Amino acid sequence: MLSPTFPVVDIPSLQSVSLPDVARIRLEQPTAPAIADIEAAVRDAMARADRLRSLPAGSRVALAVGSRGVAHIDRLARAVVGCLREFALEPFVVPAMGSHGGGTAEGQAAVLARLGVTEESVGAPIRATMEVVEYGRTKDGIPCCFDAAAAEAHAVVVIARVKSHTSFDRSIESGLTKMVGIGLGKQQGARNIHRLGPRGLTDVLPEMAAIAVRHSPLAFGIAVVENARHELVTVEGVAPEAFARTDERLLKRAKSLLARLPFTQIDAFVCQELGKEVSGAGMDYAVIGRTDIRGIANPEHIFIAKLAILRLTDATHGNGIGIGVADYMPMATANALDLKSMYENGITAALVDKCRVPVVLPTERAVLQATVATSWAPDLADVRYCQIRNTLSLDEILVSRALRDELGVAAPLEPLAFDARGALTTLI
Repeated sequence: MLSPTFPVVDIPSLQSVSLPDVARIRLEQPTAPAIADIEAAVRDAMARADRLRSLPAGSRVALAVGSRGVAHIDRLARAVVGCLREFALEPFVVPAMGSHGGGTAEGQAAVLARLGVTEESVGAPIRATMEVVEYGRTKDGIPCCFDAAAAEAHAVVVIARVKSHTSFDRSIESGLTKMVGIGLGKQQGARNIHRLGPRGLTDVLPEMAAIAVRHSPLAFGIAVVENARHELVTVEGVAPEAFARTDERLLKRAKSLLARLPFTQIDAFVCQELGKEVSGAGMDYAVIGRTDIRGIANPEHIFIAKLAILRLTDATHGNGIGIGVADYMPMATANALDLKSMYENGITAALVDKCRVPVVLPTERAVLQATVATSWAPDLADVRYCQIRNTLSLDEILVSRALRDELGVAAPLEPLAFDARGALTTLI
């Protein structure tokens, strides 16, 4: 890791800032019943894979698996591999994750391994490469790149979670289309799309995926949707020509199940952890109300005056992309950033704003005091304070008296506690 070393910057005036007492609140989030038998759901979905069934015995099939956090991705991949072997086909796994894993074949294989997808766990070899082939160009001359190992197969199957994108609304966001255009496009394909900014994702990505559908060996897709508890609620088999339509349809279902905060305005907001497995941009913009992309409006349903990030998740491995939308972070977290991984991600995605480092203070206590002190609250004794674990985990939150009373609940208040090093111990 290439990590920075920040100096200790004490701000004496913060020492006198009082922090609010907080109440622990349980929130009811939208839900849908989880699929009880994931393997059976995959078998049912694969029963629609007529193109795969018609392949000659021994045909090679590439199974594209991405880097996003998909519930039970190892079980999904293993079940698809099992079905392919029942069809007398020879499956292998390819990483479909654009530039993730440091933009190297070894790094992308390592990302799969961290997700539990290995040759041993899924029963098929992993073939990682950053080499691509070109299948043509969009009307603007943007090349359609495709994983070279997958291109050599007789067929390609894609597993994708359909969900909101990390930055802004549109009819097709993350799902099968993105896995084809960006995931299987590897670093070159990801760069070609992201360097165009929002237009690359709204206009060029669907066109690029359509080119790949016409010219590549794409044969089938498995689209999944999760509820707010990160449980699989949909496993659907999709023919390539229906990838875009399915993404659009299932995105509506996915968004209807998203966890959200029940407030429109928060003075001081604390996110305990940020990570790539939580969101591609570290935090879900629809939860924090900050897209912070030039030319793209921030969401209107919530406004947060000041936002602090305390820690990085273990699974993000130092990639702190997304910290650029925060106002404060502690020194220990800033010093744990992997700048190479973060900058590689930000430059490939053309979202370098999200790599900017916020104000770095010596301790988590100082970070919370600064967040409250600068929160624009008319009376700090009545500050609207909210603390979450991360933007995927919103079943339980900590709130100050003002927000507790707004919810109309009678939960007891407790003081925020810290250890001798100033690290917050009142956590979710």
